[in-house]
Amino acid sequence: MNNRFAVILAAGQGTRMKSRLYKVLHSVCGKPMVQHVVDQVSQIGVEETVVIVGHGAEKVKEQLGNGVTYVLQEEQLGTGHAVMQSESLLKDKDGVTIVLCGDTPLITKETMEELLNYHEELGAKATILTAEASNPTGYGRIVRDQSGVVKKIVEQKDASEEELSITEINTGTYCFDNKALFEVLKLVGNNNAQGEYYLPDVIEILQKENQLIAAYQTSSFDETLGVNDRVALSNAEEIMKKRINEMHMRNGVTLIDPQNTYIEADVTIGRDTIILPGTMLKGKTIVGEDCQIGPNTELINSSIGNETFIKQSVVSNSEIGNHVTIGPFAHIRPESQIGDEAKIGNFVEVKKSTFGKGSKASHLSYIGDAHIGNDVNLGCGSITVNYDGTNKHLTKVEDGAFIGCNSNLIAPVTIGVNAYVAAGSTITHDVPGDALAVARERQTNKPDYAKKLKGKK
Repeated sequence: MNNRFAVILAAGQGTRMKSRLYKVLHSVCGKPMVQHVVDQVSQIGVEETVVIVGHGAEKVKEQLGNGVTYVLQEEQLGTGHAVMQSESLLKDKDGVTIVLCGDTPLITKETMEELLNYHEELGAKATILTAEASNPTGYGRIVRDQSGVVKKIVEQKDASEEELSITEINTGTYCFDNKALFEVLKLVGNNNAQGEYYLPDVIEILQKENQLIAAYQTSSFDETLGVNDRVALSNAEEIMKKRINEMHMRNGVTLIDPQNTYIEADVTIGRDTIILPGTMLKGKTIVGEDCQIGPNTELINSSIGNETFIKQSVVSNSEIGNHVTIGPFAHIRPESQIGDEAKIGNFVEVKKSTFGKGSKASHLSYIGDAHIGNDVNLGCGSITVNYDGTNKHLTKVEDGAFIGCNSNLIAPVTIGVNAYVAAGSTITHDVPGDALAVARERQTNKPDYAKKLKGKK
């Protein structure tokens, strides 16, 4: 196998997106388009990946990090000019360079591998990735001779009636002999209406030099979709969503209603887990085996253990253990850890807290900035009062404690092992282990006082 290099074109502004966000940073299934391309390239064994940046360069670098090399195209003067910016990095290297667009998020590593292998087997100077399009309008057509050899790429506006009937189109992805690419790029001119230097002109120049030009036709037109506006972005999202959902189902996950299930690209799900309708799994969420998630549940960058049930709830940036039950209508906010066999019931909110094994908060509680031990019971309406108006403070409830309904735990405060807090108490001081804390005013009944109140009305 030859040395392999990749050049990803990501410098265009994308004016048709009508957005302040740089085009290649628009997301498809939770991941920026250019990140999809880079992630696939990283799996085909390239020596170096060069990303050509322009508009929004710093944002692209922030997204992609240090795993690629960046070259700035200060003026956007066409695709040929963009590739030429990488000359100082690649021109003297032996091998093959694959050139891809940063706005083609659906292309897969398998297709890249097939293109590269085909190019290397033929010993071609350039190979074009093509596809069969049911409606080729707007695309350059691949014109072959009777033996199947590529004669030329003809653009829509320049095509004859016969050429317009061709349905094999140029996808804009190419392989080149690396040295030949940079030698010929110097010969590309800009004598056209836009005054730009176009990469397909390299193909024409190589043909005139009687070099072998090949074309590899992918079986998936969808993979070649370039995103230039919000309509195409929506189409890419739909295709990617279907691809992701089918992958999980083939890996042993049950999606009750795939059409109404949204799973982003980096989500991992264990086998025999069931995903119910209306569920959204986002970011780098990991769901274990034998879980049931949904309906109408959102998990964001969270880790979920095995045999855990979460319904009609939101979990973000948190860790959930095994055999846990959450919901309905619970909210697990960032930096929370829910232990094994715990129960977080309806209308319970947990924020930046640990919640121990076997503990329960069955309904209508707020648990913020707290360490809740094992086998703790938080009664209905229990609140950790963590904020004094200036700072947040910690509440500790140790193993086996019982917190009665409608109790306020005013942080910082510690409830000891196996302690009891009576219902309706407002606790402002630590409660020792095994103690009963009662912090409420003694009840007083005033006979017939209600009649006086009614009289005043």
